[in-house]
Amino acid sequence: MEVKARAPGKIILSGEHAVVHGSTAVASSIDLYTYVSLRFPTPSDNDDALRLQFKDVGLEFSWPIGRIKEALSEKDIPNSSVPTSCSIESLRSLAALVDELKIPEAKIGLGAGVLAFLWLYSSIQGYKPATVVITSELPLGSGLGEKIIHGKPSGIDNTVSTHYGNMIKFKSGSLTRIKTNMTLKMLITNTKVGRNTKALVAGVSERTLRHPEAMASVFNAVDSISTDMATIIQSPAPDDLSLTEKESKIEESMEMNQGLLQCMGVSHASIETVLRTTLKYKLASKLTGAGGGGCVLTLLPTLLSGTVVDKVTSELESCGFHCLTAAIGGNGVEICFGDSS
Repeated sequence: MEVKARAPGKIILSGEHAVVHGSTAVASSIDLYTYVSLRFPTPSDNDDALRLQFKDVGLEFSWPIGRIKEALSEKDIPNSSVPTSCSIESLRSLAALVDELKIPEAKIGLGAGVLAFLWLYSSIQGYKPATVVITSELPLGSGLGEKIIHGKPSGIDNTVSTHYGNMIKFKSGSLTRIKTNMTLKMLITNTKVGRNTKALVAGVSERTLRHPEAMASVFNAVDSISTDMATIIQSPAPDDLSLTEKESKIEESMEMNQGLLQCMGVSHASIETVLRTTLKYKLASKLTGAGGGGCVLTLLPTLLSGTVVDKVTSELESCGFHCLTAAIGGNGVEICFGDSS
């Protein structure tokens, strides 16, 4: 039997970093997906290994089921299909299994994900051989996926990607779905600059300790911008003129949010290059996610010509960046079951 699933990537339209300090954030799924297939062998296959394939980066890992049994204590594997907490001892044993893989330095960020996979798979399926294949339309480690690499995530990433999809407003653990018929399109520029999300979040907290009143004002401003953006997105747009006005307000919100993210100290030279380039074409941009590199969003207005999109994309890619175009909104995780034959 084979099980297939897909989950969308996510972007934060407003409120990253500030959401950790109690401000409102607005996030959305995008129509770029990560796909996973799970296939269990038949008895005639004579296969007693768990295999994990990352098609996009050309990596494949496998573990004999007996080796995984040795790493995990029986008390760690529950009788139900609901994962439990992993003991420190088992965590160390699984980490040793991952270390043995000798993952290339350029792909070392996969290590945490592989470890999480080993634990979650074993917790849910027990000691069963299987082949798991993962492919993705999202650039690895760019901040458009889930929370494995984060130190203290806000909860937005997995909420959007795996549960709700669409657009949400999120504050202090409480979320509200944003209902809209508006179709927004974004140019997503991957700067290809790696960053440490945990360190960036910590840096904002440290700056808040040094400048408590100023940073409180920054977070309050972000809260207002996010709340306004959610209201704008939900407001009706019966004609092209109304739609253009809405898009202009969203652009202003993005620009203000970017300025406040610069105040938090999470911009980067690569991000500033994207901002300058898109501004030449009178387009509004902001970083999305942790900052310090990663990805930048640029709103593509409905009436913008394809020629302009091609020009700005070409100029950005000439700087060594990679550009993707995505519509925002859409379903969260989707699963289907079938016969692999």
